[in-house]
Amino acid sequence: MTQASMHDVKIRLAREVAAATRILVAEKILDYSGHVTTRLPGGVGFLIQTGLDSRAELKPERLLVVDYNGKVLEGAGNPPAELALHLEILKARPDVESVLHCHMDLAIAFTMMKGVKLQLMRARAVRWESGIPTHPDPSHIKLTEQAAALANTLGPHHAVLMRAHGLTLVAESVPALLVDAVHFQENALAMMQVLQSGAEVEALTEAELVQINKHEMREFHIGKLWNYYVRKAVSDGVVPSDWIAT
Repeated sequence: MTQASMHDVKIRLAREVAAATRILVAEKILDYSGHVTTRLPGGVGFLIQTGLDSRAELKPERLLVVDYNGKVLEGAGNPPAELALHLEILKARPDVESVLHCHMDLAIAFTMMKGVKLQLMRARAVRWESGIPTHPDPSHIKLTEQAAALANTLGPHHAVLMRAHGLTLVAESVPALLVDAVHFQENALAMMQVLQSGAEVEALTEAELVQINKHEMREFHIGKLWNYYVRKAVSDGVVPSDWIAT
């Protein structure tokens, strides 16, 4: 990849991170805390916002470039306190391109109900068919050893609940991460609604998951939803129109 093409990719990825962050705030998945990261090509590092910048107004040019030793290579300001969380997951999972850490209310609720485990309710929850583990440490994950333990709990899965704290999702791209976050919240809400109705929870069966997988078109679905949410955000004044590739 040439230096010019690397620069173009960096601009695109920075816009994706900033747009996804703003959209996740609009969808009430992010608020004053939480962050999206994504790798840069060539193994140089990844993009992450500063700790103090508002998620609701995040700009691509404000993102930091951080290497895999935690050193800031480009940008002004300091990374968020949870930098180690992103570092350790990205180091442990070479298949992962993007990471979201947030404090989704519904995700937290399912770590605080005795004898209740979040199950797969909606069709798109097939994404978490391998499991949704819960990490037992409820504290602020900011030390390397804490983050390494979280990465170990995540293991090969695509989501990990954090006891009384929040949620971490991993995906193959920023658009995929946004779509997964929306579907994770939808799935958790569906189960909560069943519990609140007093009915017995009837999660998707293994046979149903097999059937869903037969017809899964993940790449198409991600493109469709990313287009919807980004253009809705532009229409609502959440994201500038010049961030969208025509």
